[in-house]
Amino acid sequence: MTSKLLEVKGLHKSFPLKNSLFQQKRFVHAVNGVTLELNEGETIGIVGESGCGKSTTGRCILRLIEPTSGEIIFQGKDITKIRKQEMKRFRRDIQMVFQNPMDSMNPKLTVAEIITEPLIAHSIPKEHRYRILKETMELVGLSESQLNRYPHEFSGGQRQRIGIARAITLRPKIVILDEPVSALDVSVQSQILNLLQDLQEELGLSYIFISHDLGVVEHIAHKVGVMYLGELVEFADKDQLFTEPLHPYTKALISAIPKSDPDEVKERIILQGELPSPANPPAGCKFHPRCAHANETCMSLNPILTDVNGRKVACHLYQE
Repeated sequence: MTSKLLEVKGLHKSFPLKNSLFQQKRFVHAVNGVTLELNEGETIGIVGESGCGKSTTGRCILRLIEPTSGEIIFQGKDITKIRKQEMKRFRRDIQMVFQNPMDSMNPKLTVAEIITEPLIAHSIPKEHRYRILKETMELVGLSESQLNRYPHEFSGGQRQRIGIARAITLRPKIVILDEPVSALDVSVQSQILNLLQDLQEELGLSYIFISHDLGVVEHIAHKVGVMYLGELVEFADKDQLFTEPLHPYTKALISAIPKSDPDEVKERIILQGELPSPANPPAGCKFHPRCAHANETCMSLNPILTDVNGRKVACHLYQE
């Protein structure tokens, strides 16, 4: 039986907008009430259009960005209430892999220096560092002969392996992956995804996998959360979500996945209009201006995430 590792309850993050002297203070509500649970050895995929709050959610969980409100409970402890000094101990257990590894690496450091940075920061004894470094390089498919090279000397896929190596060098319990394969060629994407699955099995890792590509999420995730304009609109097991999506937005996203079989008959759902501004979201259900099923209730009342047939959906079509 798997145990609950992380629980996020009612997570909110708002960013103040610059206003003139006579304007009322306004905010961008980037994350609005996200709630989810992550079990040991599990992968949760978070998907949605650009600007829906996926990356902000991941950074809030790690407290790279301070949440406005909500609870982030890791192994029974609410980490939103711990002091900065305690955060160092917590970050040993939760690490992050970024979309563009070059932006998160110091180009003046060698691979060996980059991967051992976390070991030094967390006071791992010097006599153990080289052994951990060598083991980690082998785990991600890099050789010992590459240790003294610099990031610019590697391909995009190799640099992402270095980023993954840095994230797992402390053997964390959770890794947050923020669009880790979106900048890579398709063939390299599959290699990195297979590597992540192998590492999960070997090290017992749990993942929060953030992506706009549902095809990639379908390959790697166990559960999937769909976000729209800062809110979680559907959360379900992967098989449930991809075989029988309930929320109109989820249906539209899944219909956009390219067909694997040219003879497959598939209805393409084209959403009308643009994603509204999070600084000025529509009243009621945030999706109603683009939804073909919207009614008067949708325009005035925002639906809550409700249990429907073993999954959670925020849509008036499924609420009494």
